Amino acid sequence: MSSGSVMSQGIDPALVGLIAVAVPTGPFAVAVSGGPDSATLAVHAAHYAQQAGVVMHLFHVHHGLQAAADEWLHRVHDLGHQLRVACHSLRVSVDTDSGLGTEAAARQARYDALHTLADKAGIETILLGHHRDDQAETVLLRLLRGAGPQGLAAMAAQIQRNGLTYIRPWLTVPRSHIADLAAQYARATGWVPVQDPTNTDDRYTRSALRTRLAPVLNERWPAWRETVLRHASQNADNQAVLDEVARNDWAGLEPDALNESFSLARWRQLSAPRQALVLRYWLASHGLPMPSQARLRELMKQLQTVHALGHDRDVCVRHAGSEIRCRKGRIALERLGKT
Repeated sequence: MSSGSVMSQGIDPALVGLIAVAVPTGPFAVAVSGGPDSATLAVHAAHYAQQAGVVMHLFHVHHGLQAAADEWLHRVHDLGHQLRVACHSLRVSVDTDSGLGTEAAARQARYDALHTLADKAGIETILLGHHRDDQAETVLLRLLRGAGPQGLAAMAAQIQRNGLTYIRPWLTVPRSHIADLAAQYARATGWVPVQDPTNTDDRYTRSALRTRLAPVLNERWPAWRETVLRHASQNADNQAVLDEVARNDWAGLEPDALNESFSLARWRQLSAPRQALVLRYWLASHGLPMPSQARLRELMKQLQTVHALGHDRDVCVRHAGSEIRCRKGRIALERLGKT
């Protein structure tokens, strides 16, 4: 089969259009696990790249967590060869003893690997294959974990991370449609996507939701995904307003040049909800995870009771490899081990 005929199989022009709108001019990459979602995105992205005359790469991260991981790597390289695009892969070691959990540790290792691959290939934009069902599952999981408005806004269509732009062009596309296109491509070309057994292993949180909870929701509330995504959109709007409030409040706290410290007295002039909001904003600006509600309450209690000039005792709350301290009326973030 010729390259042109291969490139026309299992293609939905509307999905190519979503990629065309989302991707900036210039070279880009698609992160491909080998599964039907990311592989179908790669096929459509290659179709777009050929039409637009831009360079495209495939990036694959070998986590080594599955017995079939070597086969998946070869399968992705085969897809790159079939689509006539460069394919780059990197093996990583996932720290399963990090305390993050296997899923979170693998995700962190994956982003680190993608950054390395992008740096070597000279790429600044990477497409991710998340779709509507992933989005709905993410919102529901975050709700069950007690996430606030920012978390319930779910995955953004575009994010900046470590100097790279990650784009999710198919967040409105249902999994079932992508699966149909993947099957069409497989029948026409002989290239079959891999199947990750963890997707149906309910020992993993997302898989448990997908295999045990989602079927019940589908039966009782067939439109639950649309409802959840509507709430996510509303939360995204609400979060945008809160971000604006937090930025304005932060500017009034007399921050230092590096945004590492601010005035305790100015912070105390805010209402309690805005005090909490600006603290979250401050920590997020340094790339730190959000503290638990209990940890945040403890921090606020210390800041509200310490002497106005911080002379009677030092505040010291540890969080994510950092310490939050109060000295001479200034609240400062100090990274542990920083000299």
